[in-house]
Amino acid sequence: MGKALSGKVIVVTGGSRGLGREMVLAFAEAGADVVIASRKLDACDALATSVREKFGRRALPVACNVGEWGQCEALTEAAYAEFGRVDVLVNNAGMSLLYPSLDQVTEAMFDKIIATNLKGPFRLSALIGARMAAAGGGSIINISSIEAVRPEPLAVPYAAAKAGLETLSGGLAQTYGPGVRVNTIRCGAFDTDIAKAWPPEMKEELGRHTVLGRIGAPADIVGAALFFASDASAYCTGATLALDGGIR
Repeated sequence: MGKALSGKVIVVTGGSRGLGREMVLAFAEAGADVVIASRKLDACDALATSVREKFGRRALPVACNVGEWGQCEALTEAAYAEFGRVDVLVNNAGMSLLYPSLDQVTEAMFDKIIATNLKGPFRLSALIGARMAAAGGGSIINISSIEAVRPEPLAVPYAAAKAGLETLSGGLAQTYGPGVRVNTIRCGAFDTDIAKAWPPEMKEELGRHTVLGRIGAPADIVGAALFFASDASAYCTGATLALDGGIR
């Protein structure tokens, strides 16, 4: 898309690694300035340096645990203080926790999963979406998971949170339209940092359950992210794009 995002300011949560990192680099290459948010400031700093050196774009690293509303507010204020506006918000930060059985999911575990995957995106979208609408427009992109519609036994709280995120997208689209567009990318299995903990045969097994015969590479997120962040999706809001290789 060349410089389709020239001059835009984009906030990416969970932006220092995995799919978030891929999106940050793609946005910067397309001409955007970026706010890189994650819990680990060192990782955000390192990526921000890469963005500046490789693409000559401005990059603001911010430590933020999106599960805490105070930190969501601090992230919002930091972005507006640095750039004066936000054109695109990508709610990418997400997490799940392993558990032996549902009855052994503690309240703290459940709350942490909901906070990161649903509570944080709600608060950030409310804060930034309202400012976007007042300023004349913008785009919010929520990164969901196939678990939202095909939940597995080992990810039930995560699946519920992602299902809530997809419902949130629809509500936000109604709330902040017509100026602000809100869309969802529903990801299947991707070969990111998380996949390093999988047994070797798991990638192949997951790949066999897709029409395309493989799990996603991190770069596979780029086309969808650029579409929703740019004017290419000017007539698209409240939509969910399945990015799962054609899961069977």
